[in-house]
Amino acid sequence: MTTTNSSPVRLAVDKLAPHINRAMNALDAASRETKLESSLLELVRARASQLNGCAYCVDLHSRDAIKGGDSEQRLFALPVWRETPFFTERERAALELTEAGTRLTDGPVTDEVYERASAQFDETELAELIWTITVINAWNRLGAIAHPWPLA
Repeated sequence: MTTTNSSPVRLAVDKLAPHINRAMNALDAASRETKLESSLLELVRARASQLNGCAYCVDLHSRDAIKGGDSEQRLFALPVWRETPFFTERERAALELTEAGTRLTDGPVTDEVYERASAQFDETELAELIWTITVINAWNRLGAIAHPWPLA
């Protein structure tokens, strides 16, 4: 197997459309101003990134989660979170909503998934979680399509 130390940039969308990049960065910054635990948000960002195949974002959010104090064990288990005891009910509800909101081509987010999330989060937290899921999915699509950022 051949590996490389970096991934080439396909299209530097951030530099070619800087006005949109500034707006996206502002949206991202706003989505980080939440009542939610940063560790939970990094799990959500990492899981959505895994599902969307955005290597840059998987790397970034996995490293951010570890810097924030999360364990490698939990990050390694993130793709199979349902089968492990490593996640709280609150994290499970967030991950389930993340997967449903990321995999919309599989069908709509069901009332059951939404209700499980709403049982763990108050309305403001749930709104913030939904925005976080939305923003990371937008970043993932940029990364998966354009590869605008090199992997280090």
